[in-house]
Amino acid sequence: MFDKIDPQWLTSFHCVYEHNSFKRAAEFLGLPTSNVSRHIALLEERLDTRLFTRTTRRITSTDAGEHLYLCTQPLLDKLNQALEEVAQHSHAVVGELKILMPDSPALAEAVVSFCNQYPSVSLCCDTSINPKEDLLDGFDIVLSFQRGKLEDNSWVAREIQRWPSAVVASPKILQRFPRPFQLADLKQVPCINSFTVLHGNPWIFKNAKGQLITQKVASSFKVNSGHLAKTAAISGLGFAILPRAFCQAEIQAGMLEVIEMEYQPDDLVLYAFYASRRHLAKKIPIFIEHLKYHASLVA
Repeated sequence: MFDKIDPQWLTSFHCVYEHNSFKRAAEFLGLPTSNVSRHIALLEERLDTRLFTRTTRRITSTDAGEHLYLCTQPLLDKLNQALEEVAQHSHAVVGELKILMPDSPALAEAVVSFCNQYPSVSLCCDTSINPKEDLLDGFDIVLSFQRGKLEDNSWVAREIQRWPSAVVASPKILQRFPRPFQLADLKQVPCINSFTVLHGNPWIFKNAKGQLITQKVASSFKVNSGHLAKTAAISGLGFAILPRAFCQAEIQAGMLEVIEMEYQPDDLVLYAFYASRRHLAKKIPIFIEHLKYHASLVA
């Protein structure tokens, strides 16, 4: 029977019962009086019983109307309470947050700080620098470092932080190989590549207009760690592209030198990816804003 009753009919019925007036019920609901009258008529027709006795001066509920109100009012109250709780829950920072991210000390601090600030969130975090495409759907947010143009996919990408980068090399390797100036020169010197998420070969540069330029380089040392790449560059194993802020201390100490090229390397960018949903759980945008704020403090 319930599937044959329009909920709006019951809403109009309850409002007329409580106000003892079609006109006042219509004003309360913000509907034309004719609509409210039609709702009651349809409900009476579907139940095959009269719910109100109408006179020119007043309306009163029938015994059937009284019974219907008393039986359905507690149910509607519980339904309304449940709907409000769900709506409130969707705007609260609660529930499990599943994150896939690189194993980075700075990101770890940001995640722990978020959990301390929002104790109602339970965390499930996996660390991988090169997640498989078919695993992404199991996470609320995927954090990933990228350089160059993003690949097309169904996920929403939010930029968290970007770091200007430079080609760097140690004095040791500059004694053994000529200093490169043109991008094509990189084919003649050993380079340190990332082999996973950053698609290290080719290297990605940008011109003055911001257009991307790729350059294949010679490499026998491929890593998926910025720390490892910097350590290798310092030891003289090869030239590397690193964020300037990440190796500024080593540059000032003379352990690394910035190699000025005809074009600058493209920035390293940390992105937060999440599935495109119309109704997004509050925990996701709040976590992303927390991450951006934390990144601004350490930048």
